[in-house]
Amino acid sequence: MKIIFATGNKDKLREIREIYGALGHEIVSMKEAGICVDIVEDGKTFAENALIKARAVAKASGEAAMSDDSGLVVDALGGEPGIYSARYMGEDTSYRIKNANIIERLAGVPDEKRTARFVCACALVLPDGREFVREGTFEGRIGYEERGSNGFGYDPIFYVPERGCYSAELSPEEKNAISHRGKALRAMKEVLESL
Repeated sequence: MKIIFATGNKDKLREIREIYGALGHEIVSMKEAGICVDIVEDGKTFAENALIKARAVAKASGEAAMSDDSGLVVDALGGEPGIYSARYMGEDTSYRIKNANIIERLAGVPDEKRTARFVCACALVLPDGREFVREGTFEGRIGYEERGSNGFGYDPIFYVPERGCYSAELSPEEKNAISHRGKALRAMKEVLESL
């Protein structure tokens, strides 16, 4: 089966191919498949946004399509930035500024109330109309400074108590083993194996 993944992110595609390699499905990006659709992510949840993207690509291509939607949920900020993680403070705002803003807004908040998680919803839409969604979470806390040079986005402020370090200090292999995206992709792998 050919699966078009709704992403232009090369690192994400590499990660997906590593997890799904042994399945024997051909996984290509929208660009590789020659698909160019303007997708408006107006869902209210990560799962809704993932489905919106997968449905749009499946409709445009007639092939199986997958997508994911993910972000950071900070409990002390009422769940912000949530589904707006990529667009938080404006799409062109650097993550250094976004991260500094979150740390600043949590000034005076004690460790036990700095809980946060990364959430990832992965959606699969098949040509016959069947749809599947699987989610994964990655629990942690918001730190007091940026640390580490691995990862991207909010990883440098996301402290992982079980590892005693920040997400951006984990190797790619360590992160994939415990991350929200890794968990969601592995859960979807079980769906693909059952088809």
